[in-house]
Amino acid sequence: MSAEPRINDRIRVPEVRLVGPSGEQVGIVPLAKALELAQEYDLDLVEVAASARPPVCKLMDYGKFKYESAMKAREARKNQAHTVIKEMKLRPKIDPHDYDTKKGHVVRFLKQGDKVKITIMFRGREQSRPELGYRLLQRLAEDVQDLGFIESNPKQDGRNMIMVLGPHKKKTEAMAEARQAQEARKADAKANPGRSQNAAEAQLDDAQLDEAPEEFPEEAPAEASAEA
Repeated sequence: MSAEPRINDRIRVPEVRLVGPSGEQVGIVPLAKALELAQEYDLDLVEVAASARPPVCKLMDYGKFKYESAMKAREARKNQAHTVIKEMKLRPKIDPHDYDTKKGHVVRFLKQGDKVKITIMFRGREQSRPELGYRLLQRLAEDVQDLGFIESNPKQDGRNMIMVLGPHKKKTEAMAEARQAQEARKADAKANPGRSQNAAEAQLDDAQLDEAPEEFPEEAPAEASAEA
């Protein structure tokens, strides 16, 4: 069966409860009278509540209604937030430069509204010093506490120790801010084409030098992140 409502001559009942184009209640009228009013207003007679007795029909521009409904559905899909979890792998004896780089990725992920799974990988004799991994995870959590919180406390998983950080900012909020920033950059590009071109080139250089790790669905995080 079609999900489309019945309109105009496709409505097959003797009378309808009519709603006017501005939402006003006209009352129960014969179908012929409702069709006559639709023609008079140059609108469509649309059945909006087929199960009512008598069915409720409204006078409206059905083509415009369908277009606006499609645009709203498109906007809702656009704003839909898909929860993902990023993964970052570190070694317990990571050097300061690598730690800062990894922390930068974690900061960016949390700002985007994503969760981050932190994995400390122990090898050889390091497995006898789990406190090293625990302290490193606690240090990282403290360094990013303004952006995220510990959603899952550090726990041993074989030769690894895992902790999950959750963002303070919701994904939808992060997406909205990103769109606003993009619109601001576009406006600035129109106002200052030369300066904006130089800034875009600089951002491209930074992105090439600081490539982000992969992202994984939360339901099944992959194990393909770069090691420290």
